[in-house]
Amino acid sequence: MVTVDDVRRLALALPRTEEHLVRDRVKFRIGRIVYLALSRDETELGFAFPKEERAALVAAEPHKFLLPGAGDLRYHWVEARMAALDAAELAELVTDAWRMCVPAKVARAHLEGGVPPAPGLDRLREAARVFGAFPGVDRSWLALRADTAPGLDLSGAAHRAALHRWLNAWGCRIRYPREGEPDLFGEGLERWWSRHGGLPAARLAALSDREIARLAAAYGELAALPVGRRSLGPTAAAKALFALRPETVMPWDAAIAQRLWGARDEAAFARHLTTGRAWARAALAESGGLDEAALAAELGRPGLSLAKLLDEYLYVTITHQGA
Repeated sequence: MVTVDDVRRLALALPRTEEHLVRDRVKFRIGRIVYLALSRDETELGFAFPKEERAALVAAEPHKFLLPGAGDLRYHWVEARMAALDAAELAELVTDAWRMCVPAKVARAHLEGGVPPAPGLDRLREAARVFGAFPGVDRSWLALRADTAPGLDLSGAAHRAALHRWLNAWGCRIRYPREGEPDLFGEGLERWWSRHGGLPAARLAALSDREIARLAAAYGELAALPVGRRSLGPTAAAKALFALRPETVMPWDAAIAQRLWGARDEAAFARHLTTGRAWARAALAESGGLDEAALAAELGRPGLSLAKLLDEYLYVTITHQGA
């Protein structure tokens, strides 16, 4: 038997999905197109399905599937009894219904990308416990926040220097200039900031596709920033974006990027943020109405954003386990 939380977790992990409560019924839709709808008592799930195939579906498993009401027969729609579904069947039904309502290129990019499922609150809580137990794990981050309060602004040399120190504390190894040498990192960062200072600041769960594209473009340019004989690189660029927008950007390191996406370019970073958005929405939905601050406290890491908590989960389950 599956539950409404199972439906919610699967649906909100799919691009462009939004949840709405319409006349006491939970519905999931793409724009104005509803592709999943629960009955008021949450015992039945209606879902998008080719109407030319539904008679055969119902006839094959009448204990599980049923035709929609007379008013919905003209639509591509069928219904299922929640008590008769298992988790694998639900995942297939939800994904297939979603594919009927999004452009083919969106479905293809998502499904071919092998996006992992949202981790769930129990796994986030355990990862937060492990990460929070690392010695001095928050020291450099708290120092950066204190040195750049009320927020990191790369138009100032002191803030650029603080970011440089923080990135190196996380192993980025960006060379400090010797006396009399130009500060290639600081000067390049200042020029980059003059073009990208208006980065999106929405929380990760609320990012639009257009905002994700802007962040990915800023990431691509920042990763290519010359800092001597090499460029700044993908890990430092992702972490710098997180430092600038800690509620917005789920960063990565080399191990995470390679495991999830097999690449660290601009397109992969856009996919990473899209996945982070889906995971953040699923976590908030599973929490039963908590906001980000309350959820972070409930998970044992008060004061942090969901973007940071999700990054900690990935670090614990991928980078740390592979160390």
